Amino acid sequence: MVWIKFLLCIVIILFAGTKTTRYADIIAAKTGLGRIWIGMLLLGIITSMPELITGISSVTLVGDEGIPDLGVGTLLGSCIFNLSIIGIIDIMNRKTPVLNFASMRHSSSAIIGIIILGIIALSTGFSDSIGQLSVGWVGIPGIVIFVIYIAGAWWIFTSERNFQLSLIPAFPEETGETPPDEIPKSHDIKWLWPKFIIGAVAIIAAGIWLSYVGNEIAQVTGWDSSFVGSIFLAVSTSMPELIVAISAFRMGAIDLAVADIFGANMLDVTYIFVLDILYTKGLLMSSVSSSHTISAVIAIVMTIVILLGIRFKRERKLFKVISWYGLVLLALYITGAYILFISS
Repeated sequence: MVWIKFLLCIVIILFAGTKTTRYADIIAAKTGLGRIWIGMLLLGIITSMPELITGISSVTLVGDEGIPDLGVGTLLGSCIFNLSIIGIIDIMNRKTPVLNFASMRHSSSAIIGIIILGIIALSTGFSDSIGQLSVGWVGIPGIVIFVIYIAGAWWIFTSERNFQLSLIPAFPEETGETPPDEIPKSHDIKWLWPKFIIGAVAIIAAGIWLSYVGNEIAQVTGWDSSFVGSIFLAVSTSMPELIVAISAFRMGAIDLAVADIFGANMLDVTYIFVLDILYTKGLLMSSVSSSHTISAVIAIVMTIVILLGIRFKRERKLFKVISWYGLVLLALYITGAYILFISS
């Protein structure tokens, strides 16, 4: 019965994710905000919501000592899985490396994500020192993470707005986005938003349900909470990102897919601040396993690999089926999963 519920969640996310991605792309063109901002903010918030709900339930609804590991593990594990999605869509793009169509403007969100992941790695790796820094019951690392996210999101919004305004005369050739005059008139902006919101609610609801179904499946395994959170629940709660990224890829909106992945990752690591506030049994960073440092470091390396793939474009794939960075990303994900399994 639990697997039937699991499959039902996937079907709902698949249908709603495909529709919502299309609406998001049209909204990006209609409003002039661009795929990067829309993908990072709107789609990022929507697809990362299951991770937030799973994390909150892990630190508030259950009283076991190891449960904070489940919440933090889900967030960091989702980051790693999200980044490996680039490798998946690279395989799907048979002729050329998929990141050939991605903009270097993604470097802003990637750098912010790396900085936040670095803070998490230091906090969990040195839990007796950095992890103990606090203001009241809230850890200073969590506060710093939240401030960096807000400042970074504003920086990206300002940069994208200025970029879009500078290319208005050349729209759409320079931006590579859907020209407003090629968008069907039936897609009026006043009807787009309600459709987008309905699709978003469906994704969030199914994603949250999926996180609980995943937790139900994970409970019967008896594995360590760090491993279960970083692998099984992380994959379950990252299904919206996977579906949205594949949908965006099929539409030819690579920037929308990459922006959603980086945007969701920025939010996933920032949600640690929310968990830190809600966890009242101690300081979150000093209460979790140091194995999360491994997840954070792997996520940093994977992000750097994607940036290199965007920066140094190649005409052909190195291994015919997959690009060098796609192979590295999938190898890093599998390696990280194995290390976490062994350490647990």
